[in-house]
Amino acid sequence: MRIAIGSDHRGVAAKIRLMGLLERMGNEVVDCGCHNDEAVDYPDIAADVARQVSHGKADRGILLCCTGVGMAIAANKLPGVRAATCHDEVTAEMSRRHNDLNVLCLSAEMIGPEVQDKLIRTWLETPFEGGRHARRVAKIAALECGGDETDAKS
Repeated sequence: MRIAIGSDHRGVAAKIRLMGLLERMGNEVVDCGCHNDEAVDYPDIAADVARQVSHGKADRGILLCCTGVGMAIAANKLPGVRAATCHDEVTAEMSRRHNDLNVLCLSAEMIGPEVQDKLIRTWLETPFEGGRHARRVAKIAALECGGDETDAKS
């Protein structure tokens, strides 16, 4: 799997560590920055990762900042991106099973390395269930295009 990863200055150390985990798991990793602890604007990094996913250059994306929330908000502005902040294994698993989440946003400071690793493993290993959930994801895509959620076929 090709995974784009990015962080703001507060998540750079976690990003570097997680890149190693992703590579050990057999993934190709695209580093979208940032590369040091100098302050950056997180929407710029979120946009880089989200563009990789939106344009099909990466299968999935991972973003890190202090809480993960700002990254999720910014990433969701790009078409085809479904980003959310997950803080535990249940949300990481369900985000894949039910929402086909393609950009995982993590807190670099509120959860530790062990939890981050578990969340990433769970998220990467959990398949999308499809079925009734595919219908719901299609409705999200219709909203994203400026349509009404009833525009997606039931």
